[in-house]
Amino acid sequence: MASEGARKFVIGLDQGTSSTRAIAFSLDTLRPRFTHTVTLDTIYPHDGWVEQDAVTMLESARVCLDEVSAQIEAVGGTVAAVGVANQRETTIVWDRTTGVPFYNAIVWRDSRTSSIVASLTSPPNSANSLREKCGLPISTYFSAVKMKWLMENVPSVGQACLDGRCSFGTVDTWLIWNLTGGTNSGAYVTDVTNASRTMLMNINTLRWDPQLCLFFSVPVNALPAIRSSAEVYGRICSGKLRGIPICGNLGDQQSALLGQGCVKHGMAKNTYGTGCFMLLNTGKLVQSTHGLLSTVAYQLGPSAPVVYALEGSVAVAGRAVQWFRDNMKAIKTSAEINILAASVPDSNGLYFVPAFTGLYAPRWCSSARGLAIGINETTNVGHFARAIFEATCFQTKEVLDAMVSDSSVELQVLRVDGGMVVADIMLQIQADLLGIPIMRPLCLETTALGAAVAAGIGCGLIDVDALPSLLQQDSTTFSPTITVEQRALRMSGWTKAVERSLNWAS
Repeated sequence: MASEGARKFVIGLDQGTSSTRAIAFSLDTLRPRFTHTVTLDTIYPHDGWVEQDAVTMLESARVCLDEVSAQIEAVGGTVAAVGVANQRETTIVWDRTTGVPFYNAIVWRDSRTSSIVASLTSPPNSANSLREKCGLPISTYFSAVKMKWLMENVPSVGQACLDGRCSFGTVDTWLIWNLTGGTNSGAYVTDVTNASRTMLMNINTLRWDPQLCLFFSVPVNALPAIRSSAEVYGRICSGKLRGIPICGNLGDQQSALLGQGCVKHGMAKNTYGTGCFMLLNTGKLVQSTHGLLSTVAYQLGPSAPVVYALEGSVAVAGRAVQWFRDNMKAIKTSAEINILAASVPDSNGLYFVPAFTGLYAPRWCSSARGLAIGINETTNVGHFARAIFEATCFQTKEVLDAMVSDSSVELQVLRVDGGMVVADIMLQIQADLLGIPIMRPLCLETTALGAAVAAGIGCGLIDVDALPSLLQQDSTTFSPTITVEQRALRMSGWTKAVERSLNWAS
């Protein structure tokens, strides 16, 4: 007979850019047992504009939760709690009296706010004017400038702000509010990790900062309550999980950090998804001077200590593979890029800079645009495939170098996850360029796992002190195979290519 722990599950709901996924983990082993995924469409109204339908996001979450609940029910199991992980910075604005969005969700990598950023950073201000308060540069990436654009360009939003019925939220807030009742007393909350990505939370006090809100003209009464990452926010109000508490909430990259077991100072993970995101657990707050982001890693309970991280965000990683497939028609499935990249020994001097909507860390140039350089008459599609993988790895190398400079932590190993890491060839390229081992865990669903772990902690069924042993799992290791001189030569070529991509768009 199965143990009580084996019959009880915690669900991690991972709402990402390309899909929504719910995964049920056994409470006793934290191993994944049941899953359901719904893919999502992305809308591109203009160059640099990236949107998604907020209602579709919500419905995909409900479908995933109900489908996984049905699978659990079929084996006689029960659900103890649900945790949410979400694409961060993506901004949704809705009418709190009707629950209807005023506009599509503006996705994190949308760059329509470039002119707003230029205005906000003109002298005497600069991109780093607010770093001491919020840990972030003024950039198109973060939620506050998206909120400002919505207020200035969508008349119904401005009017709702005046009327006091406007709700601004990141995706976690939208999901939790709706799942716990919506207009019928739904929990209007976010957590410290998501709030730390808005540019509106003071990263020292963990509260909405009046000066930051005034700077971006965002009314404080339109913002949700900031809570810890592990506590009961409310209970699901409908569907198969009616009455089950939602008691975990983290931004997706912080959730992956937790899911990878990076709960000690000096541990780091890199997630290769639509974008690429490296987080280093710094314990205490470290203000970056090398183009990284100072962010909250997690707070596992209302009275628990706040843990901080340094983050390097790369705008385009797996998105470049999608571009290669859907726009260039070079492959029919994403997996085919692995075969093409392995068909050549190197990229034959080709460098590809996927700055589709600019560059994030450590350069922060919204006017950069993509390029391919080093093409010669022997260049073939295999070289392009390999250069796409290398682009992600080169950018990761730049981020890691900045982390070492900021933190003085010499990383011994990098833990990795995300859709791209199924490609052995890419991870070998990454190990070669970083000069340290790369560890790929057996369970790649670390984002959902982190949310499930937070939920288990939030409902009192998982002990925080047991996390290091609970989150240990088997992994595959990729070790460096090239010399320091070879690494430096390849990086110098990348640097020259990136410099040519800067300040291209007006």
